[in-house]
Amino acid sequence: MLRLRDDQWERIRAHFPEEHIPDNRPGRKPVPTRAVLDAVLWILNTGAQWHFLPQCYPNYKTVHRRFQQWCQQEVLRAVLTQLANTLRDEGVLDERESFIDATFAAAKGGGEAVGLTKRGKGVKILAIVDRHGLPLSVSTHAANHHEVTLVQLSFDFYMLEAKPEHLIGDRAYDSDGLDEELQQDGVNMIAPHRSTRKLKTQDGRHLRRYERRWLVERFFAWLQWKRRLLIRWEYYATNFLGFVQLACITMLLKQF
Repeated sequence: MLRLRDDQWERIRAHFPEEHIPDNRPGRKPVPTRAVLDAVLWILNTGAQWHFLPQCYPNYKTVHRRFQQWCQQEVLRAVLTQLANTLRDEGVLDERESFIDATFAAAKGGGEAVGLTKRGKGVKILAIVDRHGLPLSVSTHAANHHEVTLVQLSFDFYMLEAKPEHLIGDRAYDSDGLDEELQQDGVNMIAPHRSTRKLKTQDGRHLRRYERRWLVERFFAWLQWKRRLLIRWEYYATNFLGFVQLACITMLLKQF
């Protein structure tokens, strides 16, 4: 998605602060928000550097500054939350059976919240998706953290009030401590046992749900079509998270 349709733009425009500036305010008028957003979408899809922005878009310095302001003010997160709740009300999102996983993105330029691993410096994009593969939570973390320790943090970015009944992950999420923590919130964690585990705790009937974990892998495949997400070039973690959130916004907008 390089540009938004008119109906898609009307659905989200109220979240952008520049759209609430009165027309009779003295001084220079800001560059239209939709033009700036289309420019950021071009950067997201192509992965190009900011100064390579084509002349048909606003000046790249203006676009970059406005994008950073949206990230700092969590504008894109608000858009994502509103879209997710609307789709849930319409019966498109179904959080009862959800899937969790993470993917690695190299951070060759370094920056905030970057961790050193065997694969080099990078970050983890952690996501929870519903039973249709649509995002319910996306967050980014330093890559040197184990995924078990990040699950509760991912719920800080959860978009719906209702938490999933069943959360399915791979062997990295096999942890008695995590199972107990999530159980207190009414979430049943389902993950295959590690090969070193002696005490088996998972119900074999529930483990059949693991066969549908390809849905979260497909979600990451969708993300990787956005070339700006393959490598983190942003110094600030909030800016990279903003690109991830914008990619998820385009996924949800396609459902309308």
